Amino acid sequence: MKWFKPVSIGAAAVAALALAAPASGALASAKPVPHGIPASLPVITVTMDGKTISVSGTLESGAVTVVSKVSKERAGNPTFVRLDPGVTVSQVLQAAAGDPNNIALIASIVFSPQANRGTSRAEVNLKPGNYAAVDLENESSSPPLTTFTISQASSPASLPKPKATLSSIEFGFRGPGTLHNGQLVRFGNKGFLVHMMFGIRAASKAKARLLARYLKEGKDGRAMRLADATYGFFGILTHGSSEQQVLHLRTGYWVIACFMDTQDGREHTKLGMERVIHIVR
Repeated sequence: MKWFKPVSIGAAAVAALALAAPASGALASAKPVPHGIPASLPVITVTMDGKTISVSGTLESGAVTVVSKVSKERAGNPTFVRLDPGVTVSQVLQAAAGDPNNIALIASIVFSPQANRGTSRAEVNLKPGNYAAVDLENESSSPPLTTFTISQASSPASLPKPKATLSSIEFGFRGPGTLHNGQLVRFGNKGFLVHMMFGIRAASKAKARLLARYLKEGKDGRAMRLADATYGFFGILTHGSSEQQVLHLRTGYWVIACFMDTQDGREHTKLGMERVIHIVR
């Protein structure tokens, strides 16, 4: 298994938003996940093939179902960035060249789920404004990037209420310790820093606890040797952002973790952002 690490996307888009993108293979290592979200909300379709990304559909504010269609790559990571009024994509790219938290000063990262090859769905509430969309699963110096605009809906839809909510904070996670497959679960960032929520499955509760311990000790390689599946609940979100999806993962014990770095180079896992949760039927 290829070890997951957030990496700077760099150069050509600094590179398309340098949002500490997940490395290819880690997000893709989980089996395809069917998301059974009802098609009752307006639909936005994101199409990715590893080289391009396009956004189409009902581009209006409010709750939407984002349908991701992925081909020619094992998984995508469609990430929506809402620009503050008057901010240009170039300014966001410049901010992204350094600390990813600088992006939050001029934009909001509002959507960033794993999207396996094929078709998957997630829900999000979008405000009116100008957006950039980037496939952060691409490891090249210039990952796929496009822009789109969300207009004000006359009657914005509302998100259905989730059965459970799991959130990142400084420095940890809040929410239930047990999640059920088939539940609509909201995943979000209530912290003031940018965070990710990456899931790593182990074969037993004891191994999951050991994996979490290794992450906190900075022994990432030893931790990942205990992993038998991974899944990106969200790649990166800024403060107050969330998305939701119907959960369909292998049952068992998972470690959720944030691998973002502090300004002094410490992974957030070393500060307590690793937690064992149980996914059941």
